Amino acid sequence: MEQSRAEGAVYLPSRGRLRAEVLIVLGISLGQAGIFAAIRLIERYLAPAPIGTQTSVLNPSQSSINYVDLLIQVLRIGFSLMPVLLALYLLSTHGNSALRRLGLVGRGRVWWADVGWGVGLAAAIGIPGLALYAIGRALGQSVKLDTSGLPDQWWAAAILLLAAAAAAILEETVVVGYLVTRLRDLQWSVPAAIIASALIRGSYHLYQGWPMALGNVVMGLVFAYVFVRRGRLAPLIIAHMLLDSVAFIGPELIPAHVLDSLGIT
Repeated sequence: MEQSRAEGAVYLPSRGRLRAEVLIVLGISLGQAGIFAAIRLIERYLAPAPIGTQTSVLNPSQSSINYVDLLIQVLRIGFSLMPVLLALYLLSTHGNSALRRLGLVGRGRVWWADVGWGVGLAAAIGIPGLALYAIGRALGQSVKLDTSGLPDQWWAAAILLLAAAAAAILEETVVVGYLVTRLRDLQWSVPAAIIASALIRGSYHLYQGWPMALGNVVMGLVFAYVFVRRGRLAPLIIAHMLLDSVAFIGPELIPAHVLDSLGIT
């Protein structure tokens, strides 16, 4: 039986339907990615080459034919956002407003505050994250991340920036906005919802090695906490987009000897 609502309250399906909904959304998106990332981590440790000598390409080329590659890249980015639309649709049923529940509405000054929080979060997470990657590489427990396997074409930078934006929207909407909201609808405590969100974020980064997965768990705790306290998803999306944009484009702009000196090549 579906839960009724008083005037002005949020409509909620039954707990059984909510549990099934959460499992389906995660099963076709980041939950699935977490399972495959865990298997990939096991594979890396079983491989003859040490994990520290292995490389993971984050944005690989999809075709040797230039414009076919471009087309596939655009389609891949577009289809990656389908779970976002599903999550927003499910949060919007029966007259609910998904945008309002996720804090994606507001006047101009609210959005400027979101930008400020996003930049601050990016700095707070990005600098320690860079250090963690360097430490993981020094310990031989993190794979080398090749953030661009794209060909040297005029469209490569644009695709990398679009990929950064898509990843930010997908991860923050599904694993923070949607998941924390639905777990709270299921009457999970705030700490439990935050921890669950962070653990899932860490799980789908396991393919990079356990240090980076652990770092993403910490990032997940901070991001989910900020979402719960502020009720705004936009700062998280902005911060994540800035982090990934720097990660994807930075290695193409920073001289190789500088990267070598930082121990992040």
